[in-house]
Amino acid sequence: MERRAVLGQPGLGTGDAGRALLCVLCCVLPQAAPQVLRVGGIFETVENDPVNVEELAFKFAVTSINRNRTLMPNVTLTYDIQRINLFDSFEASRRACDQLALGVAALFGPTHSSSVSAVQSICNALQVPHVQTRWKHPAADGRDLYSVNLYPDHAAISRAVLDLVLHYNWRTVTVVYEDSAGLIRLQELIKAPSRYNIKIKIRQLPPGSKDAKPLLKEMKRGREFHVIFDCSQRTATEVLRQILFMGMMTEYYHYFFTTLDLFALDLELYRYSGVNMTGFRLLNTDSPQVSSVVEKWATERLQAPPRPETGLRDGVMTTEAALMYDAVYVVAVASHQAAQPAVSSLQCHRHKPWRLGPRFMKLIREARWDGLTGRIAFNRTDGLRKDFDLDIISLKEEGIEKAAGEVSKHLYKVWKKVGVWNSHSGLNVTDGHRDRARHGGDSLANRTLVVTTILEEPYVMYRRSEQPLQGNDRFEGYCLDLLKELSNILGFLYDVKLVPDGKYGAQDDKGEWNGMVRELMDHRADLAVAPLTITYVRETVIDFSKPFMTLGISILYRKPNGTNPGVFSFLNPLSPDIWMYVLLACLGVSCVLFVTARFTPYEWYNPHPCNPDSDLVENNFTLLNSFWFGVGALMQQGSELMPKALSTRIVGGIWWFFTLIIISSYTANLAAFLTVERMESPIDSADDLARQTKIEYGAVRDGSTMTFFKKSKISTYEKMWAFMSGRQQTALVGSSDEGVRRVLSADYALLMESTSVEYVTQRNCNLTQVGGLIDSKGYGVGTPMGSPFRDKVTIAILQLQEEGKLHMLKEKWWRGSGCPEEDGKEASALGVENIGGIFIVLAAGLVLSVFVAIGEFVYKARRSSGVQQCLPVHAIMEELGLSLKTQKKLKKGPRTKGRSPFTSVLTCHQRRTQRKETVA
Repeated sequence: MERRAVLGQPGLGTGDAGRALLCVLCCVLPQAAPQVLRVGGIFETVENDPVNVEELAFKFAVTSINRNRTLMPNVTLTYDIQRINLFDSFEASRRACDQLALGVAALFGPTHSSSVSAVQSICNALQVPHVQTRWKHPAADGRDLYSVNLYPDHAAISRAVLDLVLHYNWRTVTVVYEDSAGLIRLQELIKAPSRYNIKIKIRQLPPGSKDAKPLLKEMKRGREFHVIFDCSQRTATEVLRQILFMGMMTEYYHYFFTTLDLFALDLELYRYSGVNMTGFRLLNTDSPQVSSVVEKWATERLQAPPRPETGLRDGVMTTEAALMYDAVYVVAVASHQAAQPAVSSLQCHRHKPWRLGPRFMKLIREARWDGLTGRIAFNRTDGLRKDFDLDIISLKEEGIEKAAGEVSKHLYKVWKKVGVWNSHSGLNVTDGHRDRARHGGDSLANRTLVVTTILEEPYVMYRRSEQPLQGNDRFEGYCLDLLKELSNILGFLYDVKLVPDGKYGAQDDKGEWNGMVRELMDHRADLAVAPLTITYVRETVIDFSKPFMTLGISILYRKPNGTNPGVFSFLNPLSPDIWMYVLLACLGVSCVLFVTARFTPYEWYNPHPCNPDSDLVENNFTLLNSFWFGVGALMQQGSELMPKALSTRIVGGIWWFFTLIIISSYTANLAAFLTVERMESPIDSADDLARQTKIEYGAVRDGSTMTFFKKSKISTYEKMWAFMSGRQQTALVGSSDEGVRRVLSADYALLMESTSVEYVTQRNCNLTQVGGLIDSKGYGVGTPMGSPFRDKVTIAILQLQEEGKLHMLKEKWWRGSGCPEEDGKEASALGVENIGGIFIVLAAGLVLSVFVAIGEFVYKARRSSGVQQCLPVHAIMEELGLSLKTQKKLKKGPRTKGRSPFTSVLTCHQRRTQRKETVA
């Protein structure tokens, strides 16, 4: 194995004899070269990469320190480099002993765990600082007292990964690790399911094989979209190429890599994909000093001979190179604080430690330095790095690049810092929704999205055309216009495809989804633009935009047949109770009027005004006359009887006011009851449907309406679902059109969205909406879970809503010709079927009056003849002839002696009258 000892400048080698002489001089004359400090580096090499990048960084750091004398003005840093084969711990031990014999103040490397342990044990025995820059499994006994490690602690990285998973709100995570060390590095995440609501699936990359396609295929089939890869940078490069080959480099996948060299990947293959990729970056590129060092490094690397393909950008400084650079600077800072530490030659077989080793180790652990990888500070007890920052980087859309002479534009992605994770303060994400919204306008430009939909009037319909149509031109409707507006705002192209099974999306008994929801879950579609209702169960498997239409569940039923007014429909304006109360009021007022008129003296008058001395007085308000007065006022006709006393006028006035209100109310309602057909529907609400079983009802199978009744806990809706589920073959229909046809042809009520009911009733006057809305919900644009399109579509929908375009679209597709027989209905002429009952009442009244008149005649004739028991026929005929021939009758009644008129009112005794005849 080649050995190199460099003094001042790298590249000047010495032989074994020279190195032995140098050792003797260092031991015998330690003050001969007080301005030189030697460090040793052990680096592993592989066949395809003869020069280790850590070795290059080691030399680059020593050269930079010697050129810039501000850190070590009086000391020249020299190095000795030893190369060993990979996994050769014995060779690593032997090379370490050779370097210790030269007198080195610190040892750097190697990287493999077995070689590191061998070198560390030697350094612990001889008390020489061992500086490490790779992740190493922590010692269980904590005896590595002479080691420091600039690589972040595994526990800290594990916490950072967990914090990021919680920030992204991932509920299912797949962890793919390369070797068993990855499970140690991700312990905090693996233990997360016991504390958080996270499901973790752990997979291992095929050992010794670079073909991960079977594993990726299984992950794709299992819809594992959130994946954390714990692997090296080389493995990550190969895995990403296979991910691109498998078609998994889309917007729906989010990959997280624990390697700290993710930023150094060549993005040419993934620049124009929609993949979400996140990782950590330890290199502090925000600092101008760091940028200067990185540029110098890149310049030297680009001038070097080309290296084999590694998947990294040309000239980029990797994390392991930056850590080695900082490690050399930390040792230089510690040596500057020491008073020229004397480095002696140490022999592994003598077990004599370095006398100044503990002090120099303490200075290294207490050193503070702002290097390429940020703040560098160590824990004094275990030598692990503390208080460091990890930049959160993610692939973000930078903008649009346009080739010369091309019209089309292409989005490209670059690494952007979206947050910082600190070992003390935790995660701080700086890339918020505002930044995403600022770039959201161009993020969908010129992307072709697959849109799934379903045939449903007026949302999506086949366009009528004599010419054969292709592509999106085959369809028209509200959703197609909405999709066009969204495309104009966001700039994407789209390809409309009908859902194969013709269903919206619901779960079966096994929990499997169908319809458009399944299309989104399997990522066979990017958007679902259809009357797709936003529900809780659907939100658990897909994402929705803000609703573009608000609605509810309503009942569609055919209009009931109108019933013409009956013969006695003129009685309908007032209820039977009111008619009875009016009759009783008339009788009551008549009685009160009769009694009042009898009590008051002002209603008694002299029938012979020419004879003022006559003792005979009369009162017109007999019981029959009082009733006639009430009936005349009720019929708005009046009578010849007029009250004279104040008390009777009060009774009459109140009765006239009462009849005014009653007759006015009756007249106001009479026209409607005589001219309008009465629509008597057997159902008026969902409660009416639930209480009966004669009218069958149902909903569209596997739709949101069916799911609402299936999941509802309200007793009425539970009862309705029990009815529908018990008759699934007849109650549930396959589509809305089928349900409408069934409503028209059978005694069936369809439960569907109110917007669809409104559209159908506008075009079919035989159908109507029954009752109000059962619930409140909305239609939204569906996207796969975690899709980046959802927020952009939501912003576009809100813009359309504020501009009033959503209302204009609905007016365009919902407005129908209407029902002319309802819109412009005029009053029709009344027929016999409307008011024939009035003639029947009139005829009945006439017949009744004739019979009453006959009765009165017979009664009066018997009284006039003085016959009480029987009456001859000739007497009746004589009285009848006299009544028909006589125009005036004289009637005289002698006053009862000994009684006053007021007394005769109370006793109501019979008064005898004389009948006088005057023949014309």
